[in-house]
Amino acid sequence: MSAPTPAPDLLRIATAGSVDDGKSTLVGRLLFDTKSVLADQIDAVTKASVDRGMDTPDLSLLVDGLRAEREQGITIDVAYRYFATPARSFVLADTPGHVQYTRNTVSGASTAQLVILLVDARSGVVAQTRRHAAVMALLGVPRLVLAVNKIDLVDNPGEVFAEISAEFNQITASLGYSSDLVQEIPVSALHGDNVAIRSENTPYYDGPTLIEHLESVPNDVDRGRAQDGEEHLRSVGLRFPVQYVIRPRTPEYPDYRGYAGQIAAGRVSVGDEIVVQPSGIRTTIAKIDTADGELETAHTGRSVTLLLTDDVDISRGDLISSVTDAPEPAQQFTATVCWLAEKALRPGARLLLKHGAKTTQVIISSLDALFDEQDLAVLDAPETVELNQIGRISLMTAEPIAADDYQVNRESGSFLIIDPQGGNTLGAGLIGDALAPLHLSQAAAV
Repeated sequence: MSAPTPAPDLLRIATAGSVDDGKSTLVGRLLFDTKSVLADQIDAVTKASVDRGMDTPDLSLLVDGLRAEREQGITIDVAYRYFATPARSFVLADTPGHVQYTRNTVSGASTAQLVILLVDARSGVVAQTRRHAAVMALLGVPRLVLAVNKIDLVDNPGEVFAEISAEFNQITASLGYSSDLVQEIPVSALHGDNVAIRSENTPYYDGPTLIEHLESVPNDVDRGRAQDGEEHLRSVGLRFPVQYVIRPRTPEYPDYRGYAGQIAAGRVSVGDEIVVQPSGIRTTIAKIDTADGELETAHTGRSVTLLLTDDVDISRGDLISSVTDAPEPAQQFTATVCWLAEKALRPGARLLLKHGAKTTQVIISSLDALFDEQDLAVLDAPETVELNQIGRISLMTAEPIAADDYQVNRESGSFLIIDPQGGNTLGAGLIGDALAPLHLSQAAAV
């Protein structure tokens, strides 16, 4: 019997860009060209397009599901789609283009390993392009693709593509991206040029199609950028936020005590020594249970239940981590926050902070800096952080938080700020100073 064919690996991607750059059409084209939509869906889109007086199917309708989006021809919410090729599977987040929906873009791109930034070849790099590139850098997205869309609608497309690429490369270099982490591709989402099939209409371009690039790009979930701009591999041990304590207390399992959750980083094996934060108690892994049976080793992303050799007092929100690089619990720290609420953030605000499964009270000690995404500059000591703005703040929590710097690990270095009254999410936070590369680039320019 031949060995089973291994499943293709998974790449998480997102799209971003300004309004009418063609994001939803490109996503629809990706779904269509990879045969990831049913025939009746294509028929429905074709009929809707004919009713609108269009000659070709409007593939954006495969993505824009909200009624308001269909009527306005824009994307408001984050639409998640799944498609696959023989080489790889993909989860794609199609994010909004309007400035007022930047918070949705942050949400959609927060877990992405690669983001496709679209620009209209007729407009080139615009303010929203700069804003989105900056957001991706702050979120630590490892790789970018610049898709210069509607390239068929401009005169001298080769020159236009070269000019837009050069301007975009200047921006991304300022944000800490090396040239090998950014790929520029001229495309026509409407006609499919250089999406899945290499186009004869772009003789000035000899690079990969979009699908070829997505299939071949390294799936480097642990890749980041050092503060000097050099690429490095983030290496972090076990991070396991405890979501639930399982104690059946049944005749079959009278003494069972397991700690359930999802491995946020690293891996865990039976016999490993671990430390429980914030208490600092050490013990070892006795057993790893899953819905499919026991495991000897479990890796990042796996949902498991850990059993320990010692009877340790552990609660929901505690962190089980490797001993060698366990994060030090702290109550005062610096963070970068993207503000998502209509009401501005001010110093002294008393809110809630949710890190993993742990929620605690937090006071905003100070607002230290504000990021100007258009000039790629950092402004000191703002009075407020407004909706869709990004700033560096100082926090003080009521209980110790065991967290990594976001540049070390995205999962264990991120948190949410929550309204204690209504429970609404007010801000998305990154532990540490994600603006540091901009400080360095500003200092070098002086």
